[in-house]
Amino acid sequence: MIYQVSDRKTKETHRVELQEVSEGVYRLTLEGRTVEMNVAKSGRTIYSVIEEGRQFEAVVDEQGAHGFDILIRGRLFHLEAVDERSLLLTQQAKATASGPQAVEAEMPGKVVKVHCSVGDEVEEGQGVVVLEAMKMENEIFAPISGRIAELSVREGETVETGALLFVVAPPEEGSS
Repeated sequence: MIYQVSDRKTKETHRVELQEVSEGVYRLTLEGRTVEMNVAKSGRTIYSVIEEGRQFEAVVDEQGAHGFDILIRGRLFHLEAVDERSLLLTQQAKATASGPQAVEAEMPGKVVKVHCSVGDEVEEGQGVVVLEAMKMENEIFAPISGRIAELSVREGETVETGALLFVVAPPEEGSS
């Protein structure tokens, strides 16, 4: 099956092919590189993965009929199953974000650090909040460059999936 993978930190998007070779064994091809992985479910949403002799855990959260969020070594990725035609259409019609961008919690957790205050200028990809989820700290990044227009959390606060963390307003036109 072919997936489009988005790295939530870097915003990079890649095409990945994932094929089940046998029970618990998968072949993954990314950027022309193919690896085989042994995968075993070790919890309701936790998978133990062995790739080229290295073991790590992946936390998988289904996001609709064709998508998944996967947390691996503190990095969050979104996988969306696509067919070739849909992938081409999506790449050609990729919309650019406009207006204020709200950032919500991808999973429940505890806010352990807030790096910014309302009114602070941020760059796209800059860390704004650190959220501890499933014993891992996940830095939540600004989706665009701009100004923190709203900050809805404080350090030590617990949030649920979908809770508003912060809003980034783009720079106003004409200002530099």
